[in-house]
Amino acid sequence: MKTFLIYSSFLVLASYYCCTGSLAACITVSPSSNSIQLSVNKASVGDTIYIQKGFYREHDIEIKKKLTLIGIDRPVIDGENKYQGFIISADHVSLTGLQIQNIGTSSMNDLAGIKILNASYVTVNNNRLINNTYGVYFQNATHCYVSGNIIHASATDELNSGNGIHGWKSNNLLIKDNIISGHRDGIYFEFVTASHIIHNRSFNNVRYGLHFMFSHNDTYSDNTFSDNGAGVAVMYSHGVVMLGNTFTHNWGDAAYAILLKEITDSRIENNIFIKNTVGLYMEGTTRIQVRHNVFQDNGWAMRIQASCGQCVFEENNFLGNSFDVATNGTMVMNTFNRNYWDKYDGYDLDRNGKGDVPYYPVSVYAVITEKIPTAMILYRSFLTNIMDEVEKVMPS
Repeated sequence: MKTFLIYSSFLVLASYYCCTGSLAACITVSPSSNSIQLSVNKASVGDTIYIQKGFYREHDIEIKKKLTLIGIDRPVIDGENKYQGFIISADHVSLTGLQIQNIGTSSMNDLAGIKILNASYVTVNNNRLINNTYGVYFQNATHCYVSGNIIHASATDELNSGNGIHGWKSNNLLIKDNIISGHRDGIYFEFVTASHIIHNRSFNNVRYGLHFMFSHNDTYSDNTFSDNGAGVAVMYSHGVVMLGNTFTHNWGDAAYAILLKEITDSRIENNIFIKNTVGLYMEGTTRIQVRHNVFQDNGWAMRIQASCGQCVFEENNFLGNSFDVATNGTMVMNTFNRNYWDKYDGYDLDRNGKGDVPYYPVSVYAVITEKIPTAMILYRSFLTNIMDEVEKVMPS
């Protein structure tokens, strides 16, 4: 509904400008040879181009001036599995209501449905990007807005595929209300700062639903990541805020709902982790706040490597996980406080809502399988049941 209202208001505003002629001219394009590129070349700064319904076999359409392009009844721009779609290198460009499809692959260049280079305040709204190597590609872009798009491909491996939304060396991007599937990574950020990823759905991607590298002070909230090779990877970054996201059915030998590697000063709060191989995997992380999350029916709720320190795990719920916490170390350098553990068998005689007997979330069998992974074949056997009962009597 929000996308429709934005789109409708935008059309009304653009039509007013065209009718009055006071601010910009209107140009109408119909399918013919290079009709979109010719119209872009003839247009003046600030003009609006209406692209009529139809099939446009055009590619590498360059936009080097402030323009608004609006598709009427979803016109199709086809790259013939060889070329890319739009290349935008001007500020204040807007693309709305288009279907851009069949963008080619190249070992030399990253070919995209919409590529934004060295530009600011570009809006990509309510488009469909189908069967493209890269969907929307940012390079040295600032203050750009991508919302309400459907971005879908059919990638089967990492080598011959690209990312749904790809950001490199950019800042202040807003990625909102998009549906992304079938790419290498649904969303990929490298050297992207001060940006927001909000209310997107990223699923069935080959590698990650969302991938951060060297990207600081970014926020992602209220997104859903499901059925990906792994959910989210956040690497070599600081100041990352992860709020209110849902991670489901990220299964596999190396599948994590969230993978944190070399991360500092970040927050993970109010997220839901359901039926993942590993809910939260942490390696080389420092000063991470993990609060008010739900870990339910995962293989491992959390795997916290010995290289992690000064992290706080507070007021989280652990329900139905095979293992609540696993680690490869013996020293405790992190803080656990006021969490709910469904495996806790202790008592609360003073009825203050806090168990009188400490709970040890790292079970002996979790330690064994961390050192000897093949021991998982005996999980839920009579032997492991005996070990669990002995551990309740002698937790040490």
